[in-house]
Amino acid sequence: MLTLTENACTIVKQITEGPDVPDSAGLRITEAEGGFAVTATSQPESGDQTVEQDGATVYLESSAAERLDTMVLDAGVDDAGGVQFGLATQGA
Repeated sequence: MLTLTENACTIVKQITEGPDVPDSAGLRITEAEGGFAVTATSQPESGDQTVEQDGATVYLESSAAERLDTMVLDAGVDDAGGVQFGLATQGA
């Protein structure tokens, strides 16, 4: 199952928490041309796998879940303030 680094958990929570954001909010990862797409969502879609870690919630489209099964999601903020997500193999 996909795991999240401490940085990824912190950033996911920052993106998905707020006074007007539902408790079910999370990030959703889907397969996209050439890789994956990450979007904020208020709730999972039918068939999504849910990953909850240290208060962060990530929803995985079923085909993305299969490909990300042994991966680690990391995140950081670039010099312009944009969030960058990265993937690595668990144990690497």
